[in-house]
Amino acid sequence: MRKFRSTPILSALLLLTVASNPALAQKQKKEKAGYDRAARATILHDAIVYLGADTESQRVSLVTPGHEVVVIERSGPWVKVFANTDVADDQDDDQKPDFGEDQVVTPSSGWVRDKGVLSPSTPNGDLILYGAAANFEDQATQPHAPKGAAAAAHLLYRRVAEYFPDSPLAPEAAWRSADVRWQIDRLDIKSLPSAKEQDASLRPTIYDGELKRVIKNYPGTKFAAQAAFELIDNKLCGDWQGLPKCPELETNLYEKYAQQYPDGPKTAEALYNATYRQGVLVTMYTVEENRKKADAASARTQSLAQQLKAKFAQSDYTARAASIAYKVQQKIATYGTDRD
Repeated sequence: MRKFRSTPILSALLLLTVASNPALAQKQKKEKAGYDRAARATILHDAIVYLGADTESQRVSLVTPGHEVVVIERSGPWVKVFANTDVADDQDDDQKPDFGEDQVVTPSSGWVRDKGVLSPSTPNGDLILYGAAANFEDQATQPHAPKGAAAAAHLLYRRVAEYFPDSPLAPEAAWRSADVRWQIDRLDIKSLPSAKEQDASLRPTIYDGELKRVIKNYPGTKFAAQAAFELIDNKLCGDWQGLPKCPELETNLYEKYAQQYPDGPKTAEALYNATYRQGVLVTMYTVEENRKKADAASARTQSLAQQLKAKFAQSDYTARAASIAYKVQQKIATYGTDRD
């Protein structure tokens, strides 16, 4: 077999290839660190990492549900791991790391009890992970939710798609993981004073990397359609400030979505949102005494309501749109206060 000798030129070319391909660089980084698929695992509960295989040993770190470990060896009821190996990787994940205080944890080696350690080779692992994620997600919606429940749901759903990509649960798990993260980031940003800015570019952008991956990895599915609908949030105005610019812009966003996903699970809602905004524009233009634009918005309101009736006759959004269209016909304000 012919052997090739490494040369400075060849080495430079290899470095250039890796540098120009972040995915390849990340893969090689993990392989060099020993992060092969067989050794990767996650833990379903809070697990203390000890310096030695003994509960009396020094505590090194804590692995919270959904974070990864790399299994190095097993000894009776103990597993030696390199813990929280995904924390550094998350920091390369587009705009920001995983939310939660766990993001500051430094990967470290040690021993954990051999229970609740789930890997890609665990029988029914996809179902177990999905169920654990769903339980954490449910807890996160309750009053006085346990700290970290939402973060755990996000990561555990993510592991389903990563560890079991061929599972029938993988597409929905990927969507749910992205959705949980989106909702938490969205809530944080909505609490900022800048959330009321009319121009969306004047407030922080909600992290969209995971939703975009759902669209890329599962094209043509209802999960891709749901992800695309949520992405509209990043383009919406904060406070309309009584000006027609925003509802006009948002109408176009929702109509464009409905055209791109004509049979999606969010299409009826998108068309209703467009209908409502056109109804609002009728009021705004009427106040401005712009009869031409008010009439055009009125006609568009009726058209959108008819589209809903034709395609989504049984949807609540169709009935709601019909109510908006009726109010517009009756010259009842749909924005502000009507005191005739």
